Amino acid sequence: MTTQGKTIRTWLAMLAALTGLHSAPALAQAKPDEILNYQGPDREKRLVEQARREGTLSLYTSLAPTESKPMAEAFEKKYGVKVELWRSQSERVVQRVLSESQAGRHTFDVVATNGPEMESLAREKVLQTYFTPHAADLPPASIPRHRLWMPDRLQFFVVGYNTNLVKREELPQSIKGFTDPKWKGKLGIEAGDAEWMATLVKKWGEAEGMAVFRKLAELQPAVRKGHPLMAQLVSAGEIPVLLTAYSANVETLKRKGAPIDFAPIDAIARPQGISISRNAPHPAAALLFVDFVLSAEDGQRLYESMGRPPVNRKVKSKLSDFEYVFLDVGAVLDEAEKWDKLWQELFIKK
Repeated sequence: MTTQGKTIRTWLAMLAALTGLHSAPALAQAKPDEILNYQGPDREKRLVEQARREGTLSLYTSLAPTESKPMAEAFEKKYGVKVELWRSQSERVVQRVLSESQAGRHTFDVVATNGPEMESLAREKVLQTYFTPHAADLPPASIPRHRLWMPDRLQFFVVGYNTNLVKREELPQSIKGFTDPKWKGKLGIEAGDAEWMATLVKKWGEAEGMAVFRKLAELQPAVRKGHPLMAQLVSAGEIPVLLTAYSANVETLKRKGAPIDFAPIDAIARPQGISISRNAPHPAAALLFVDFVLSAEDGQRLYESMGRPPVNRKVKSKLSDFEYVFLDVGAVLDEAEKWDKLWQELFIKK
């Protein structure tokens, strides 16, 4: 090839490269907000490529290790992107996120915890909106209007009971039925479930609702801290009926052969949420992980297999196949002082 031919070929290659640079920007060159909100037809391909370039993501979660670790491992196996997992109780997750943010340390990429705690982080402006195609498959009532976080699973307040001590047909159709004196000495509630009471009082109306809870308080239900502990006490027969059971805790013990089951009596669904840091070091990997968790084929199926109620409506599950109302996470924060005070007066300070 002549020198002139080589020169022309070189210029053509440079022109092609420049043309590519000025076409629709690749995610590798895009700003974080462009990565998180891109909706083009090649979204998934670009997202995976950039996530693999980033190589890792940091996840802060309150999800139990028996669920969070398998979720992280399944994601790593599918995409080859490492998940650095830090797990603690929901209160500590919030504290760590806020303390790092105030110190100007941008460490975490994804946070996943209880809906009210997610809402508190949204109000502290440490999260950001993002587009995920799976939002279309989530119950609209479970998605906050600001869209700074998305529900990734549901936590149900249900009635748990020991199957050796109580027959299912003996259970009333409503929580109201447990005010019958015959249930005295057989009931339990978890120590911090004021939000459960608040939701039911709003469902029934202030006057009727508070009358029900005053009658329940008169029966002096057993009170302990910790939903997993309470479920274990039910399965052991120490507490025949737990009015504020988490269905997931009951399901876990039931699958192990324990004499425990739940009934969705006046069931309440509290969304658990997932979101991305406003200053995520690995935005593409973070969004790819959120997509994975919310996907019916991936994370949601995995949740269901672990006994955790999925939120994606494409996943049909007996774990959520019943009537329920959603807990208002915003109201939980705004009215916490009122309901905590009432709860303490009724059930704690005896």
